[in-house]
Amino acid sequence: SVPFLVRLFPSVLTKFVYLNFLSFPFFVDFRRPELLVNNTISLYLTTEPGVTVGIWHTVPGSRGAEAKGKDQRWFEEALSDAHPVIIYLHGNGGTR
Repeated sequence: SVPFLVRLFPSVLTKFVYLNFLSFPFFVDFRRPELLVNNTISLYLTTEPGVTVGIWHTVPGSRGAEAKGKDQRWFEEALSDAHPVIIYLHGNGGTR
């Protein structure tokens, strides 16, 4: 019966493969990463028309004192300085 249900409802299979309906840990507001991780801000990038990707920008601990209390503009400027940027892709399930 499972192949029959998958054939009828392919979106159900997609949900169980990617698990994008789960947010773990539970009851955490991922739009406010500064409550979870030091020196972090939530940004949204438009990669193409109609597609927006949410990212967290975390500056290294060595710049933590400098980042404290700064606004989004400071974090965006920190992305364009001479320091390297490490991109971490968390996989197909969960949240950032």
